[in-house]
Amino acid sequence: MKVLLIGSGGREHALAWKIAQSPLLTKLYAAPGNPGIEEEAELVSLDIEDHGAVVQFCKDKAIDFVVVGPEAPLVAGIADRLREAGIAVFGPSAAAAQLEGSKGFTKDVCARFNIPTGAYLRFNNAPKAKAYVREQGAPIVIKADGLAAGKGVTVAMTLDEALSAIDDCFEGAFGAAGAEVVVEAFLDGEEASFFCLSDGKSLLALATAQDHKRVGDGDTGPNTGGMGAYSPAPVMTPEMVERTMKEIIEPTMRGMAEMGHPFQGVFFAGLMITEKGPELIEYNVRFGDPECQVLMMRLKSDLLAILHASATGTLDQVTAEWSEDPALTVVLASKGYPGAYDKATPIASLPEARHGAKVFHAGTAIKDGQLVATGGRVLNATARGTSVAEAQAAAYGLVDAVKWENGFCRRDIGWRAIEREKA
Repeated sequence: MKVLLIGSGGREHALAWKIAQSPLLTKLYAAPGNPGIEEEAELVSLDIEDHGAVVQFCKDKAIDFVVVGPEAPLVAGIADRLREAGIAVFGPSAAAAQLEGSKGFTKDVCARFNIPTGAYLRFNNAPKAKAYVREQGAPIVIKADGLAAGKGVTVAMTLDEALSAIDDCFEGAFGAAGAEVVVEAFLDGEEASFFCLSDGKSLLALATAQDHKRVGDGDTGPNTGGMGAYSPAPVMTPEMVERTMKEIIEPTMRGMAEMGHPFQGVFFAGLMITEKGPELIEYNVRFGDPECQVLMMRLKSDLLAILHASATGTLDQVTAEWSEDPALTVVLASKGYPGAYDKATPIASLPEARHGAKVFHAGTAIKDGQLVATGGRVLNATARGTSVAEAQAAAYGLVDAVKWENGFCRRDIGWRAIEREKA
């Protein structure tokens, strides 16, 4: 197959690395890609917001299959345009991508199909939202309804924090994403990420992971797009996986089909494992970043074959095999992230990849022949080990071999799982 991969982050580098290992692949293109992805694919400077140009490129190059990495093009309907042109694509339609594009939409789906999630209300103005929050008290969760690149959610532990988060949304901190706000009950428990492929009628459960959202050690400081992850998540026991499939994923797949929006792609369920069992925090409609990096490090099966099965309605004909070994990834970010940070800081050198250990590029570019950091989250040091502690040691070994003065990372990724291992 000739394949086009859309996206430029760490998730897409991990997907490119895994797709490149497929015996089904004849040629891999990536748009716009990054210097890490360039090791696996031919980069093309396509404007991925111009869906017509993407379709034309696919026709010109006789592309058989398109894999869409990030959420924004999916919410904007790129998969619809490709399907209309007769091109197989991994990723949901714009209507199905509302599961990520609108937090309120997802909450309404949960209410309609009896999917366990925190109680919620939707608001389109600040005074009503604030009145409700004052009534409910803290802790409480405030979410911008639309896409806010992982930054539109505030878990407010105090009333003041909640009120100021509401102001942020309605005063435009997240642009159009904050025009509506979802206020929901705080769920107490342990978070986990669960991934499951769907072709609209069949499901294939993938692995579990746990992300670390806060910027600082010990889960302190502001929320980020994710500072590291590991897989599998010990809290996701076989029983919890079974319940998640039965109580959350299956009703969502059936419900979306019933609503006329059959879901093809990956369900990324952000879960809170509470005393009652798994509850849905939110859905994403693409692989997690940085969770994708640890999943790809553990996946033994041919990724291209299973993504293609999801896109072509043949998911019941494939399986996914996983390495027993856990994997862990550490995000190296630009100093100052998630606030303001310097751009284009030089990265002097990166360690070589070795079996079961690799640095993925998330926010890099080549400028005047020099590798530079262009984003907030820049590199993902990812490794496997026979235990989480061993995977952690290997990942931090990679981190310590990176020569980049403007980088920082958390030093405790995987701490919950390692505490469990010791116990």
